[in-house]
Amino acid sequence: MKVSCGPNSVPVLIWTLAASLVLCSGLAATENNTKCILLSESVTERNVLKRLEPLTGKNFTTVDKNYTYVFQLCGDADGVKGAGVIQKENGVKKLTIVGRYNSTEAYGGSDWVMLIYGSGEGYDSHCSKDMRRAIVMISCDRKADKAKLTMIEEDRVRKQCYYLFELDSSELCPVVQSHISTGTIIIIIGICLLAAYLIGGFLYQRLVVGAKGMEQFPNITFWQEFGNLTADGCDFVCRSRPREEVPTYRGVATEPLDEEEQEERDDHLLPM
Repeated sequence: MKVSCGPNSVPVLIWTLAASLVLCSGLAATENNTKCILLSESVTERNVLKRLEPLTGKNFTTVDKNYTYVFQLCGDADGVKGAGVIQKENGVKKLTIVGRYNSTEAYGGSDWVMLIYGSGEGYDSHCSKDMRRAIVMISCDRKADKAKLTMIEEDRVRKQCYYLFELDSSELCPVVQSHISTGTIIIIIGICLLAAYLIGGFLYQRLVVGAKGMEQFPNITFWQEFGNLTADGCDFVCRSRPREEVPTYRGVATEPLDEEEQEERDDHLLPM
């Protein structure tokens, strides 16, 4: 059986390969989260870990004084098997496992997650020879282009000693949903309708009717009358004093007067 690949099949192969890579990367992220073994398996803590999927498979490094710390979410930090957080002494090939991801606790809020790795290497003389613990506070920071790990403190005073780290990342930030009020929607619709009316009316008057100048404005007569009525109403409501009435005059009769009427009207002009 002979299979031939034509020029049209090349784009199909490229899209198939891209889809396979995306699917495989998503499955890899999910598998990395399942590597974390919770001290007490619960749906709540497992959902908290799912929120951190974008951070899986990455090493986060910070330097504090004479030590370098490496953290990885549900994976081998700096390639050390089973280690979630490790401590490396600068200039010395000494490596200490601070916490393991097979002893994980996860707690979260709306924009933060507290991840605890236990079962680290034991102390020689501190903390009653208890095992080390790593507490990583992962917080939302929308301005952080790249997640940054910071060493806060190493507590050797309490009964349960721990290493406290802070990781700021924008991946943990909740999606901000924009809410548009009903009034805003009505205003937007009104503006769109007004724009459509003006543009459509202008084009009709210009191209179909052949109007020029102000006559291109749609329904120009109606709006002029409306403006006059509005002006009259505003003048009636807003004026502070009554108008001065225009004096009226008796009109002159167009028909000639009779002789008797002329004599009566001229009597008061004669001397007594």
